[in-house]
Amino acid sequence: MYHKINKTLDYWVIVQLIYDVIIVGGGVIGCAIARTLSKYDINIALLEKEADIASGTTKANSGVVHAGYAADRKYTKRNLCIHGNQLYTKAQEELNFPLRRIGSFVVALEDYQIEELETYRKNGIQDGIPGLEVIFDKEKILKMEPNLTPEVVAVLHAPSAGIVSPYEMTFALAENAATNGVKFFRNQEVIKIKHQDYVFHVKTRTEEFQGSHLINAAGLYSSRISKMLGLDYFDIIPRKGEYILFDRNSIRLNKILFPSPTKVSKGILVCPTIHGNTFAGPNAQNIVDIDDLSTTTAGLKEVLEGGMKLVPNLPLKSTIRNFAGLRAVPESMDFIIDNTDVYGFINVAGILSPGLSSCFSIAEKVQEFLELLGLTMKKKEDYNPYRPKPERFVNFSNDEIDLKIKEDPSWGRIVCRCETVPEKEILNAIRAPVGARTVDGVKFRCRPGMGRCQGGFCRPRIIELLSKELNLPYEEITKRGDDTNIVVCRTKDRILTELKRKGAL
Repeated sequence: MYHKINKTLDYWVIVQLIYDVIIVGGGVIGCAIARTLSKYDINIALLEKEADIASGTTKANSGVVHAGYAADRKYTKRNLCIHGNQLYTKAQEELNFPLRRIGSFVVALEDYQIEELETYRKNGIQDGIPGLEVIFDKEKILKMEPNLTPEVVAVLHAPSAGIVSPYEMTFALAENAATNGVKFFRNQEVIKIKHQDYVFHVKTRTEEFQGSHLINAAGLYSSRISKMLGLDYFDIIPRKGEYILFDRNSIRLNKILFPSPTKVSKGILVCPTIHGNTFAGPNAQNIVDIDDLSTTTAGLKEVLEGGMKLVPNLPLKSTIRNFAGLRAVPESMDFIIDNTDVYGFINVAGILSPGLSSCFSIAEKVQEFLELLGLTMKKKEDYNPYRPKPERFVNFSNDEIDLKIKEDPSWGRIVCRCETVPEKEILNAIRAPVGARTVDGVKFRCRPGMGRCQGGFCRPRIIELLSKELNLPYEEITKRGDDTNIVVCRTKDRILTELKRKGAL
């Protein structure tokens, strides 16, 4: 970081803070870049247009850490996925986010699909993916995954594949980056960018930020950001995927289950989550409206039919939520990671699947680009790569619970009964670096509202805690940001207003 200085007569005037790096986009890619760069003695700002980080594609993500065999060898994303998968082990140890390497099956239901599994295995082994094997023994397959359809003829087993909570991991990245000096600015939608005298002037709706290097990690909006600097060489297609989520423990899967893929997508999978749920999805539909997160009867039917081809006994009566997410799909079908013609501007765009799996290797590539641009990357002496593991009531023993409640009674006040989340966990989520500012922000950090009742009982209490901690009236607490206010007014005040208007008082 440096400051733009004006010399006036015999004194100096600091005009504007200029960051070394500005990152646009607070999804898993932007936060992974921020955390990787935070180990260096540079000043970094991250701008997110929504009220919270992890609010776009990252939030509605399958949460699969892919082994890396699926992408064509001509694509950049293949090697970044394979390397990124390997980087997860160290990242998980340092950042304490939940990760389970349960392995995946690609399921062949017809004999002609076996050839493709063999191709995946052969090429994957050559590219260094460990443990890939094609299994033909149906008895062995069903022992490894009893819920799989008995129609299976073979599977490709990838033991290095895993599951992760994508938003919890993103919060971990952001918290560690903030601890190491990265400044996070939320509710900062970029509306204009000017590049003048090697400085980027980034205008949002309320502020202006200046930086010597600019990284575009804006996901679905990345082509808009690029075009603000006159770089119109790619477009982003929003691709919608719908999901069906089943209640915790309604079915227990041992493996991530993929069908044999299509040209459009990896297909509708059936997959366990870190927290014991199971989901089916996503389907794939290219759309025009970049904000369309609706689910449809036809789409959910497609998801259900696809899921039941793999797991015939899906617990249909245990569905607790349907939702949709959008992916940023470039026309090239490959990641766009470019050191562009605008000096200091790096595009990190079109990060479709397996973007989550590749986030750490993508961040390393951005770091290399910045070094090529001449940015001095001196390691901080006080860099701390570790983020403490969040304390969770459900992980405590009875003795630990008793001790915690004696130390702080808020551990004993259960707010969310479905997920057993006490008041203390919610307070920790709000008070964390880059902490929760909305009801959804609390929900995605510590799970109140994720259970069967979907927040029906705990939401009023969460609003109360947010109001108190943020020193805001109830009416200003939102579900997920602008225009999602939950409480309009106090009922008593509304009644009195109406009585006065009618002349009754």
